[in-house]
Amino acid sequence: MAETVMIVEDEDILREIEKDYFLSERFNVLEAQDGEEALALFDENNVNLIILDIMIPGVDGWSVCRRIRKKSNCPIIILTARTDEDDTLLGFELGADDYVTKPYSPPILLARAKRLLDSNRQSTPQLNENSFSINGITIHIPSRLVKINEEMIHLTHTEFEILVFLIKNKGRVITREQLITSIWGYDFAGDDRTINTHIRNLRIKLGSKSYMIKTIVRTGYKFEETI
Repeated sequence: MAETVMIVEDEDILREIEKDYFLSERFNVLEAQDGEEALALFDENNVNLIILDIMIPGVDGWSVCRRIRKKSNCPIIILTARTDEDDTLLGFELGADDYVTKPYSPPILLARAKRLLDSNRQSTPQLNENSFSINGITIHIPSRLVKINEEMIHLTHTEFEILVFLIKNKGRVITREQLITSIWGYDFAGDDRTINTHIRNLRIKLGSKSYMIKTIVRTGYKFEETI
């Protein structure tokens, strides 16, 4: 069954270009010109990925991202004409999985979308088990579900990938560059602050288990079970 991408963009020409690229790859495409329409379409359809322009009329992209993230882990790529790092970090803090700065190459946008969908569709290839537990954290790979002491927590696509990668490499120091390459690939345009933001959000959601993600000053992170 074809996967569904929702494109939220108020500029007709850009939206049509994006739509044509995704249709050429046999995706179903939903279109929204403003925030209210995007939220309504999301509630009425099974959406697999969202391309979300930040500067849209009515309910802005930040608010759309925040409201969708409260009820769904659907991958979100934000589009922005602004290059301010704080804006980019705000998007990640709200739960976006990737961002693309305008002007952009539609084939690159398509490639990033397919990468997110591929990793969501597949179980993590480095792990052979469907599920595993470690010190009160239970992860089910196919459904991408995470429990802390049997209580379900909701992680974004990126938070899930980071957690699994760190656990897989338990006891090893993982640099921020390694995390970026593992999650986004070599063409990622972000920086260390992006990883820091995702780690901070992940620790908040892990609650009493957050201590297991250790910060290694000037290097990166390490997953350890000991306090």
